[in-house]
Amino acid sequence: VQLQASGGGLVQAGGSLRLSCAASGITFDDYAIGWFRQAPGKEREGVSCASSSDGTTYDADFVKGRFTISSDNAKNTVYLQMNSLNVEDTAVYYCVALSRCASRGLYGMHYWGKGTLVTVSS
Repeated sequence: VQLQASGGGLVQAGGSLRLSCAASGITFDDYAIGWFRQAPGKEREGVSCASSSDGTTYDADFVKGRFTISSDNAKNTVYLQMNSLNVEDTAVYYCVALSRCASRGLYGMHYWGKGTLVTVSS
């Protein structure tokens, strides 16, 4: 199983980035896909997830209205469109294959990809 995250980089506050997570060895029928992030000196936190099997999505309160998760099942790829970025969004972002994406959050982390660094400058 491999989860390859990409799309991170340096962006000014107010800008946008789109992260991609290309999955191999799993299908979106079997796993939901989510994004976590870890900022320097802080604990890892769940950002967003999506389940192709039942259409459930979840967004943490701190990204609602700014980030959008989507998937392209044909490409086995999940995207995280991040708009209106602020310096607090600076973190390493990880994509994860989950047992379940629920309305209250991300559950059952099975496989982790290597992270992609997002740096937002003021």
